[in-house]
Amino acid sequence: MKIAIYIGKRGLEEDRGFKALVEELAEGGCELVYLTDGESLPDDVDMLLSIGGDGTFLSASKYVAAKDVPVMGVNLGRMGFLSENRPSDVAQAILAGEYTVESRAMLKAVILGSETGEGGEVDSWPYALNEFTVHRNGAAMLGVDVTIDGVCLPTYWADGLIVSTSSGSTAYSLSAGGPIVLPESKVLLISPIAPHNLNVRPLVVPDSAEITLRMISRDDKVILTADNRTSLVSADTQIGISVAQFSLKRVRLKKSNFIDALTEKLFWGEDVRNNR
Repeated sequence: MKIAIYIGKRGLEEDRGFKALVEELAEGGCELVYLTDGESLPDDVDMLLSIGGDGTFLSASKYVAAKDVPVMGVNLGRMGFLSENRPSDVAQAILAGEYTVESRAMLKAVILGSETGEGGEVDSWPYALNEFTVHRNGAAMLGVDVTIDGVCLPTYWADGLIVSTSSGSTAYSLSAGGPIVLPESKVLLISPIAPHNLNVRPLVVPDSAEITLRMISRDDKVILTADNRTSLVSADTQIGISVAQFSLKRVRLKKSNFIDALTEKLFWGEDVRNNR
């Protein structure tokens, strides 16, 4: 098996757990190649290991999503829902084939047009695994008109708005009061960020929905984020968001599950009466 390794931060290659993982994989007959930012993923790679936290996993996803190569997150960071695996658990599972590959939906955003420009891609990689957000770029609040399959919602007045996948339900959307959704759920989440309307709530819609965002702002620009990437777009830009035509293949160890991750990472249900 040929395995590519993507490391999020300099210095992590000196981590003892990572060194032991690499040594065990090499002794098991795996060919290892290291991938750095800007490089292309070799065509004959069977799997990509993302070394770090969830932010590193998001950065690594752009190398593999359209190539149908599975990626496994190895957690050397602080919070890991995508990168949930400890280094000590990984090598033997890979060598023994004790893992499954699951599909995670990706989002695609396109610029539908504006008064100052034509439509097109939002950037060179117009995809996100967790979420797209629009956010105010100045002191004044942002208005966001949302349409779902052509049906208009009441305007959101807020600091911004999040459109996330089920994978992203435990990321930014959770901080904004969005619901926790099992990753295999075929839904999208629309969550306002610090809303000024007290009667608006996060909304769950089918993942077949075509979502359009149109901003109302006193500023010339608004902030657009795609996972951990940020750019500025014209405030009169209309953005279309939908599920991408391809999905991300994520490697999951057979002994792991989402509910256990919630309990461990977020202390979900922490209560003296819930000891098991």
